Amino acid sequence: MIWLIQARATKMIITMKKLVYILLIAALFISCDRSSRGHLTGVQDRPRFEYADPPGMVFIPMGSFIMGPSDEDVIYSQTSINRTISIPAFYMDETEITNNQYREFVYWVRDSIARSWLYLAGHQEGRDEFGFDEDEFGNPIDPPTLNWRPRIRWNDQEVMEILEYLYIPEQERFFRRREINTDTLQYIFQRIDWRAAAQLSNRNASRAQFVKTDTVAVYPDTLVWIRDFTYTYNEPMATSYFWHPTYDHYPVVGVNWKQARAFTVWRTNLLNSYLASRNRPFAMDFLLPSEAEWEYAARGGLSNNPYPWGGPYTRNSEGCFLANFKPLRGNYVADGGYQTVIVAHYPPNDYGLYDMAGNVAEWTRNAYDESSYYIGHDMNPDYQYEVQPGDPPSMRRKVVRGGSWKDVAYYLQVSTRTYEYQDTAKSYIGFRCMQTFPGRDRADGRRASNVY
Repeated sequence: MIWLIQARATKMIITMKKLVYILLIAALFISCDRSSRGHLTGVQDRPRFEYADPPGMVFIPMGSFIMGPSDEDVIYSQTSINRTISIPAFYMDETEITNNQYREFVYWVRDSIARSWLYLAGHQEGRDEFGFDEDEFGNPIDPPTLNWRPRIRWNDQEVMEILEYLYIPEQERFFRRREINTDTLQYIFQRIDWRAAAQLSNRNASRAQFVKTDTVAVYPDTLVWIRDFTYTYNEPMATSYFWHPTYDHYPVVGVNWKQARAFTVWRTNLLNSYLASRNRPFAMDFLLPSEAEWEYAARGGLSNNPYPWGGPYTRNSEGCFLANFKPLRGNYVADGGYQTVIVAHYPPNDYGLYDMAGNVAEWTRNAYDESSYYIGHDMNPDYQYEVQPGDPPSMRRKVVRGGSWKDVAYYLQVSTRTYEYQDTAKSYIGFRCMQTFPGRDRADGRRASNVY
């Protein structure tokens, strides 16, 4: 009897094994039939994504151009030569970043600091409306993330007491006005040193060593209007230029290179946070343009011309000046402006970019070196240097392009190179952002359906 039971059990096991094999084979054939019939097709169900033109930015097609002087180098500095450079497609802000656009960055930093303080204070009392320490599944979040939905009740007495740290001490106030202490507005962000990672020979090294944390005070230096010009009455600009609504659409100034780079990081994270909330792929990073990208965009597709509008003159056929600069031996108002003017006041170049010459000069992401044109690649050259503690001042120079409202016409030329120190802010230097286009041309990004 026992052997009969064992035989039946063995037969049942063999039958079960055959059934499992049959099911596995069927599943294999079914999966192949459903997807590719055994052929290589790549990973399926990838997110579809159309790269729509970012608002306020202009598409610059890929191309090549002759980079370098289009006219005689009047100072014979020999810091640039003529050479053919190829540039991939990218986007660039059609105007310089304005006071109101930069103010959004400042307010975001202010509110994030305030919410952090309110969260910490509220957490101790069991009230954590300004932060999340758990996700939607109840899993702990460490460190907690900020909750941007509830409004900050700035006039609430309890809130005012918690946020007293953000305000100027009472003994330092003018006319008893309770104002935010701009020194407290510090933006903390992380960046990856890709170049250092690429040069590392040990591929098993920790990637943490390439993640750098920076802290940048974001509020513009409004005193540049007084500091830059001795014995000139610029106090109204110092006290009003950044915050008064009249200047909302004027280019932001008093921003050093580090602050401009911090703005690009914040702008990237702002967009990617929105895309992540809708389960969409991240966008390309916003950056300061390189020298080559800036000059290529400034030329507007015109070859061998000194100015964004062509040239060789700074007036149009009707005798009107085409940019905001210092014409006629110092007659600042001859071009229609005394200092800075509203962005997009003058006609754009052929790419649709405004103020690539004059108004304010613009930071680029490149370090300034007299020989960078000689050692750079002809494929989108990009000479960068991250300043280290103890470096001499010459290593702290960053390239500035475009000329400004206080410069003569020579500095408005698209090929003119100059520099400023990265931790220095000026009343005549601003910036604009660029964003690399992912692909060869716009047609590559139009094949999908999602739009951000």
